[in-house]
Amino acid sequence: MTSCCSRPVAASQAVLPVAIIGAGPVGLAAAAQLLARGIAPLVLEAGAEAGHAIRAWRHVRMFSPWRFNTDAAARALLAAEGWAEPDPETYPTGGELLDRYIAPLAASAALRDRIRTGARVTGVARRDFGRLHDGDGRDAAPFILHVETCCGIEAIEARAVLDCSGTWGAPNPAGSHGMPAPGEARHADRIAYGIPDVLGAERATYAGRTTLVVGAGHSAMNAVLDLVELAKAAPGTRILWAFRRPLGAVNFGGGARDGLARRGDLGARAQALVESGAVTALAPFLIDSIAQADDALAVSGRQLGRTRTELAHRMIVATGFRPDLSFLREVRLGLDPAVEATPALAPLIDPNLHSCGTVRPHGEAELRHPDTGFYIAGMKSYGRAPTFLLATGHEQVRSIAAHLAGDSAAARRVELVLPETGVCSTERPAPGAATACCAPAAVASAPKGGCCCG
Repeated sequence: MTSCCSRPVAASQAVLPVAIIGAGPVGLAAAAQLLARGIAPLVLEAGAEAGHAIRAWRHVRMFSPWRFNTDAAARALLAAEGWAEPDPETYPTGGELLDRYIAPLAASAALRDRIRTGARVTGVARRDFGRLHDGDGRDAAPFILHVETCCGIEAIEARAVLDCSGTWGAPNPAGSHGMPAPGEARHADRIAYGIPDVLGAERATYAGRTTLVVGAGHSAMNAVLDLVELAKAAPGTRILWAFRRPLGAVNFGGGARDGLARRGDLGARAQALVESGAVTALAPFLIDSIAQADDALAVSGRQLGRTRTELAHRMIVATGFRPDLSFLREVRLGLDPAVEATPALAPLIDPNLHSCGTVRPHGEAELRHPDTGFYIAGMKSYGRAPTFLLATGHEQVRSIAAHLAGDSAAARRVELVLPETGVCSTERPAPGAATACCAPAAVASAPKGGCCCG
């Protein structure tokens, strides 16, 4: 890897590279897939190291085993350097994914000189064509990326762009309207987003205190389970769990029917905690404001039409993520108005239509935007939908790389088989109703809030 102002050497200075934004698992898989097709990638990572976002959840154990968490082209690069592949049936933590796969891949001879860290993309456009401007040469014009480094802003040209920057840096707020609740920003020092390390580095922050967890997905479940474990050793630790839906409509997953035992077990354990009273469930609870109340936060909201205020020392907001589109203002994007995924992908992942991970594998055709050669892949491609799958991200970039190499047959071919979730429906389940098993569905990868594969 190179950092800041260093410039990786392209395979040929006469041929523009394909720019990849983000050196996470999907971005690095994209680079490996492109190299396998003879196409030069240039990976631009805002963080100091590859897999920067994973460091925030390195303590979390994934519920998909290794065999679903690595890319075939990436494995081939690593195998050429004597990499010892982890047991495909074991479940890594985020840290193990980082240390045993992401870091070696980024340091491999094939990729290390093609990755720039400390390089934040602040803008993408067609050269000489802003978003408004038409012209016969628009589709043929290369892309220009403005990249912020320690040396200032640099302009980089690329033949195509894959935005694999993810959504970790743009969590959904606690507020019930999709906006931060009044007081949420002001009290940010008492609010964590995602899955804080309550059993490790942040133990003292949560021990012996009341924490309100907001969210219904697997990120929230992980946070609640960790807090309950902490409460066993730290008297006075109390957990409130706020759901936006009535409790009977909350999807805890497929349990024993889940094709991934660890995922099913996670949901079953979380549901048991609620049913046993080990945590206090607030359902539905729609948060309207957050204010200071002595040494705690006064979290006010609505429950069944009545105003209710809960006191908590800390909040953990695990309500999912949304895409940061701010640096793509000059790219012609095709986005569904609700999901913020491409119009072809949105109906497959819209949580208003699907109760869980009933998403069939998809690729380049579903990910196209109006500006030819621009793609959003990985978690960000799902917009606001909560059901992204790491294995699906690998399939996305494999298909895109094949298309960019001119192999349309391989781009259209499906090379992904996923296990059943054990709970799939195209309609919302009625409160208390059991959900039915369906066709092969999902393998969740990194934490993401909401729905059953979050």
